[in-house]
Amino acid sequence: MKYADLHVHTNESDGTSSPEKLVKEAARAGLYAVGIVDHDTVSALAPAMAAAKASGVEIVPGIELTAQYEGQEIHILGYYIDYRNEQLLEKLLLVRQDRVERVIKIVNNLKEMGVHLDAQAVFDISGNATVGRMHVARALVKEGLVGSTGEAFQRYIGDKSPAYVLGFKFSPAEAIKLIRECGGVAVLAHPYIIHNDSLIPQFVKDGLMGLEAYYPEHSQSMINFYLGLAKELDLLVTGGSDFHGSAKPDVKLGKMKIPWELVEKLKAASRNKND
Repeated sequence: MKYADLHVHTNESDGTSSPEKLVKEAARAGLYAVGIVDHDTVSALAPAMAAAKASGVEIVPGIELTAQYEGQEIHILGYYIDYRNEQLLEKLLLVRQDRVERVIKIVNNLKEMGVHLDAQAVFDISGNATVGRMHVARALVKEGLVGSTGEAFQRYIGDKSPAYVLGFKFSPAEAIKLIRECGGVAVLAHPYIIHNDSLIPQFVKDGLMGLEAYYPEHSQSMINFYLGLAKELDLLVTGGSDFHGSAKPDVKLGKMKIPWELVEKLKAASRNKND
């Protein structure tokens, strides 16, 4: 059997593995394909593609766009996108600046709570990568303010936590539209997080084509539910580990993987869409 992990992050966003290292890790894990879906950036895709040529690992070019809907953060995965699309790259530059401003707001919220973290400590960790909450969490750990990135999210910066800041340019409909305009297949990431499955049919009307049913934090009953919903709504099924390297040490590459037939269906959908 051939397997793939279609939800992995590199150090171009909030993971810790370089694109080249990720390809090597995927080969060691026996994966036939990985979907690189960094948050709001595609900068890992070209170097990963180059590194993969001699590895036997197929790179599924993707992105994880951050959107917001009714005060809630929604993540839309895009697979088989044209990652050189100029419209996409221009919009991602705006999102990158949004993310910098968001970190500053989060740090200010933390200070108001008595948790003193310098924003520069976050940017020192993110470097040239697209900055996100995981970088804040890692900075909190490095400064000894929490014991783990998990604690940082739970106590301070997770969704609905005291220092959390919402504020993204895209609605789910706009994120889906952008992915489709770039030739990609739009998939709702880890749907359990939105806690409102009634939104999914609306996203389908907006052009959503798939559900990430297989995800480490989905129980078997959740997986079964989303598989059933995908069948009911005629959606593709994807899945992956949400690998972040040492930033999430308990989540190993390939911890959640999907059979090759689902990759083939995703690929076929992309081809059909662009014919």
